[in-house]
Amino acid sequence: MYKQLPCKRVDGEKCEDHLHEVIEEVPLALFVNGRHAMTAMMSPVMLEEFVTGYLFTEQIIKGIDEIESIKIEKNRMSVITTNLFKVLGPKKTILSGCGGSTSFIDTEKLPKIQSDYRVTAQEIWNAGKAVLNSELHRITGGIHIVALLDGEKILAVSEDIGRHNALDRVIGFGLRNKIDLSKTYVLVSGRISSEMVRKCLVANIPIIVSRGATTTLAVDIAAKTGLTVVGFSRGGKMNIYTSPERVICNK
Repeated sequence: MYKQLPCKRVDGEKCEDHLHEVIEEVPLALFVNGRHAMTAMMSPVMLEEFVTGYLFTEQIIKGIDEIESIKIEKNRMSVITTNLFKVLGPKKTILSGCGGSTSFIDTEKLPKIQSDYRVTAQEIWNAGKAVLNSELHRITGGIHIVALLDGEKILAVSEDIGRHNALDRVIGFGLRNKIDLSKTYVLVSGRISSEMVRKCLVANIPIIVSRGATTTLAVDIAAKTGLTVVGFSRGGKMNIYTSPERVICNK
């Protein structure tokens, strides 16, 4: 997932030639039933999981059974679905720093969370220490991490230059392994955006946790749809912005 590239390293008054590990970013085009659906700038790993999660969270498929085949060759991912005449939206280009072309989310059209799942604050903190201790991040400093969890149990981890790509990947992993996503939560290293909230709602994942910040729109959408949003989960602290009953605080 990374390459060593030459650079000049400056340390105070010292300047020398150096090789540094830089995370890979590649363009991957997705074709659905022969039509170009989007091109993603992403890390070239767990591609079948990414395709599955992306098609599901974009509501192109309703479940894993609607995928007949996935073919991956070079920079092209080709998918055949059971519904050959499914109408796709406009072609997207998903950059590594954003979630696509969606600029407005209508909460009235989004599903509500249907789950009684709860997790303790201590389990979240313990999971964060395990998940976010990434060797790849230490080496390159250039990736986002998203994990799918049940309590402290790590079900899947994805590392990518784009946090939305990483979230699609762990959702795709859950679908392909028939995991009940309503009994899980996701932990992310980066900011919680409205697009990440939308993906959790489609997947019926009841809790999203970040070691960093969230946005006002993400909180607003979550409050209207029953999703629990937790930010700044680190150092034995956290902010629970919505549906706090799902996080059992320590006495």
